[in-house]
Formats: sequence, structure tokens, C-alpha cells
Amino acid sequence: MPLFMIALMAAPALIMTFSTGGSKTIYVIDETKNMASLLKNDEETKFVEINMPLDSALKSEELNTVLFLPANLMTGGSNVTLFSDEASSMKVESLIRSQLNNIIENERLTKYDIQNLDKILEEVHSDVTIQSFRTDREDSAGSSTVLSYALGMLLTFLLYMCLLLYGQMVMTSIIEEKNNRVLEIVVSSVKPTHLMTGKICGIGLVALTQIVIWGILIAVMSAFVLPLLIPEAVSGEMASLNAGQLDPATASVDVDMLKAMSLMSDVSYIISLFGMLILFLIGGFMLYAAIYAAIGSAVDNIQDAGQLQSFVIFPIIIGIIFGMAAANDPNSSVAFILSFIPFTAPMVMMARIPSAIPSWEIWVSLAILYLSFFGMIWVAAKIYRVGIFMYGKKPNIKDLIRWARYK
Repeated sequence: MPLFMIALMAAPALIMTFSTGGSKTIYVIDETKNMASLLKNDEETKFVEINMPLDSALKSEELNTVLFLPANLMTGGSNVTLFSDEASSMKVESLIRSQLNNIIENERLTKYDIQNLDKILEEVHSDVTIQSFRTDREDSAGSSTVLSYALGMLLTFLLYMCLLLYGQMVMTSIIEEKNNRVLEIVVSSVKPTHLMTGKICGIGLVALTQIVIWGILIAVMSAFVLPLLIPEAVSGEMASLNAGQLDPATASVDVDMLKAMSLMSDVSYIISLFGMLILFLIGGFMLYAAIYAAIGSAVDNIQDAGQLQSFVIFPIIIGIIFGMAAANDPNSSVAFILSFIPFTAPMVMMARIPSAIPSWEIWVSLAILYLSFFGMIWVAAKIYRVGIFMYGKKPNIKDLIRWARYK
């Protein structure tokens, strides 16, 4: 699975590399008399100006793609026509559109008859870079807002996938054992509560093992692979950035990129993130798995579980939605409140942790989450001990509440 995830991350780059459409020649009929010569070729697209009527060009079998530039294009027209004997691509149309817009804008600027206009525009051009520093931390290297957002999103989705997939695995496993009458035999020797808790812990350890493998793999890549991929000059700039001596104006790489590479090459930082991920995974999984176990014990098949499942999936979806919002603004009041609600805390808090929120918020959220899953397991066990012996009836919420009240 970790190798599969790495392949998925590399897939877009490989697809872009191998999905090029090859070289393409575009024949240009230019009624403006000066724009076609200003179009620039690239590795995949070549512009060739031709002098013939449009009707004749369209009838020619040798001219596959024809671009028609009307005479009023420079004076206010905006309609350009592209004729092709095959489906046009967005990449080609975007290239044509951007080049024509630049040509028209430059030509219109020259009509103002301002000397050295290009030099003036170059001098007034501004490109501001922002360096973020935390005044409440001794962190001279600053913080990377972009990296914090990306890591928050990644960790949130990892938790979302584990809670949903492995939680449903608990429910499915219980339904299968109930239909096979295996549970009736097992509970003669084991208490239903112990059986349910053991199943939750067993499947939870599978999820935990997967996360640990991912963490080890990323830590190894951060410690040994990433330093080999970073050029020596960039490594020197990273060292200067960490020492607080780098001048952003002289850096060969964007400052945000330097911060991101510096953090990703810090093995202790990677391990601490996955440590927090494991803590919230354990608490969140035990909470939701207990609910899934109660649902699985109460129904006879997957179809009957569908309606009851919505009460579990809905808070998970809320958590992932507000987790994305929390990654964008980790200090918002909504993100702060949802970080302490057990059903949304795993996703929302993991989205905030890469932004270096106060540690007391993390530990309070974990304490509430763990207390909640202990309480949820107690309630789910009461439903479980009744539900595994119920057959032929599709329970509703009232039935589950009544079973939870049994002594």
C-alpha cells in the first residue's frame, strides 16, 4: 500500500510526460498583417503563416489545422477561429489565447508612444515574498504556511480513510460471523464485551501497522533519499535559512520551497507528526469502530446496515470538511471548537497540528477523545451483547437505545 501511494503521487507527472500529443503545425491566416509573425513556436506547436483565402485553406487536405485572425482583432475584436480536422486540445487553445493576448496588449501599449515602456514596466514590477515567523516559538527558520496546509490535508485524509475503511471492516466482519452462527459458539466461552473489544483491537492494529509502515518509509526517504536529491547549492541556502542568515533576494529557490524542504528533511519532525497521527488514529478508530460494531451486531446483512451507517458516516464527513477548513485557517473559532468534539477531533486536530498549535490543545483534545471512546465502547458492548442474538428484525434507533439501557 505505501508503494502504491507513492506510485499514485508520481502518476500525474508521468502522465503529463507521456501524454503529449506530439508536434502540431497550425497554419495562420492573418488579416491583421502583423500578428502571425509575432506568434512563437514551442517544442510541440509550430505556427506557419499562409496567404490564401479561408475557404481555400479549409478545402485543402494538407492543412489540418487553420487559425483565422480577423482584421479587427487589434482594434477591438475578440473572436478568433480555429479550424481543425480533429478534436482540439485545451493546451493548444490556451497557448494560442495567451500568445494573442500578450501580442494585442503589447501593441496597444505602444500606441501611447511612451519611450522605454518595456523598461518602465520592468522597473515598476513587484514580486513580494512573505516570510512567516512565530513570535511564541524559538524558530529562527520561520514557518512554511504552504507546507503546513499540505501536510494538514494529507494527514486529515489519511485519518478519514482509516476511520471509514477499517470501521466498516469491523461491521462487515461481525455481520458475517453472525450470519454463520459463529458468534453463538464463541460467546459460550468468551464474554460478548471481550469478543467485541478484541475484534476492534485486532482490526485497529492492522490500521496501526499500515500507518507505522508509511511513517517508517517516509522517515527513511526524508533521512537518506531527500538529501541526495537536493543540489549542494540549495543545501547551503537551507543551512543559511535555518541559521536565520539567508537573504531572500539572493536565494536561487523560492523561500517557501526552502522552508518546505528543510522541514521535510527533518526526521524528528516527520516522526513527531506520525506519532500524533497514531494517537488520534487509535482514539478515533476505537470511537467509530465501537459504533460500527454495535450496528453490525444489530443487523443481519449489509443492506440493513446501510441506513444505520449514515449516523456514523455523517460525522466523519463533517470532520473531513471542517478539517480542510482548519488546514486553511487553523486558528479559527470553528476549528478550535471542533478540535474538542470527539467525533470531529481526529480530522480537525490533525489538520491543525502541522501549523504548530499550542500543545495543551492537543493533549486536551486527546484526553476528551480517549474518555469518549471508553464510554462509547461501554454503550456499544451493551448493544452488542443483545444484538448478536437478534435475527429476522431490522432494528431502528429506538431499539438500539432500548438495548443500551438493558442491565
